[in-house]
Amino acid sequence: MSTLRGRGTVQGIAEWDRCAVMGVVNVTPDSFSDGGRWFDTTAAVKHGLELVAQGADLVDVGGESTRPGATRVDEDEELRRVVPVVRGLAAEGVTVSVDTMRASVARQAVEAGAVLVNDVSGGQADPRMVPTIAATDVPFVVMHWRGFSENMNSLAVYDDVVTEVVNELHARVEAVVDGGIAPERLIVDPGLGFAKHAEHDLALLARMDALRALGRPLLVAASRKRFLGRILAGEGHTPPPARERDAATAAVSAIAAREGAWAVRVHEVRATADAVRVARAIEGAAS
Repeated sequence: MSTLRGRGTVQGIAEWDRCAVMGVVNVTPDSFSDGGRWFDTTAAVKHGLELVAQGADLVDVGGESTRPGATRVDEDEELRRVVPVVRGLAAEGVTVSVDTMRASVARQAVEAGAVLVNDVSGGQADPRMVPTIAATDVPFVVMHWRGFSENMNSLAVYDDVVTEVVNELHARVEAVVDGGIAPERLIVDPGLGFAKHAEHDLALLARMDALRALGRPLLVAASRKRFLGRILAGEGHTPPPARERDAATAAVSAIAAREGAWAVRVHEVRATADAVRVARAIEGAAS
């Protein structure tokens, strides 16, 4: 089976002949890499359109930082941040995903035009999420998650991170299917950086075949994360700022595309859009 055929399709969303590029729009004052830059509806919509112009296939809009140690924003504030941006981008014809752990935000974002819900908790943070997604019948990202940002670093304890993440994701996929979400609408995400240290993230990227064996399309979200900063800094040196990790992010995107990822989620789109297209060309030449 080629990696192209192994990439999988998601019912209810467009198909691409290569790894898709998901651009990130954080409507937050405190996200780890670009907090505050798009903390205004007009600026956020403009940025989302710029990402599409640079090659994003879909745009993921989030109103709550999930960086390690972040405290949660309240529901009303998350709604205020997210829904107008989703509505504005959808009105421009953009394929929009909403990044939220709250069922109310997911529902209102879908009503505003979102076609995908990306829940970093995989439906565990809000017991209403799975029935809400089942009722709205949109695709759903199930990410590997062990707890909220305030304490997730303390949960990064594994004997065999690949086996444990795969098993925990498998159990979560079964739970959301039992909750009424069609398996054909599910995407899995290993949750790089969430309750994981750098060595865990690298081990998971080295075994994307094990993640693909779950049988669902794979989303890889490595963009600007801590493990890239540590690789670039080297032993004993200070990691570069998040926005100086985009070339490293594009390298991961190329590898993920070649390994059959369905999509990569990134802050800086242009380099990754080029990377996945090069990976697709090499894939085509080998077939």
